[in-house]
Amino acid sequence: MRILKAIVKVLLGLFMVFAGLNHLTVAREEFVAQVPVWIQFSPGFTDFVVLASGVMEILLGLAMLILWKERSGWAGAALAIFYVLIFPGNINQYVEHINAFGLNTDQARLIRLFFQPVLIFLALWSNNGWATIKVWWRWFTGLFRHKPGQ
Repeated sequence: MRILKAIVKVLLGLFMVFAGLNHLTVAREEFVAQVPVWIQFSPGFTDFVVLASGVMEILLGLAMLILWKERSGWAGAALAIFYVLIFPGNINQYVEHINAFGLNTDQARLIRLFFQPVLIFLALWSNNGWATIKVWWRWFTGLFRHKPGQ
């Protein structure tokens, strides 16, 4: 099982670096089409979103490839959260009927939506990101707990 997790981790890392580089170069226009219409305030801002997400993808991909022991859970948890954050772009592509990345039918775009939860699961599973998410959640919810005497 450890070998399978390592393979998944490397594949996710390589995929993310590749996708990030594509954000910055050859597929930039297609990624612009992914930006949800509700955050396309201006063409410049939309391009910034594409560039920033590309940089984040490269960094997260490198984290998946480089961080193997102490921070491995961090990389998987951060990647899973990133996948959650970019999911509205995939929904936007489906709802707005946007052709990009070879997805030129509503059926193809709908099928793609079901792969995002798989990516989230794989990011968490391959790195023990579940444990990191639990730690982060306890910290986050602790910020809102009322402490007696305060």
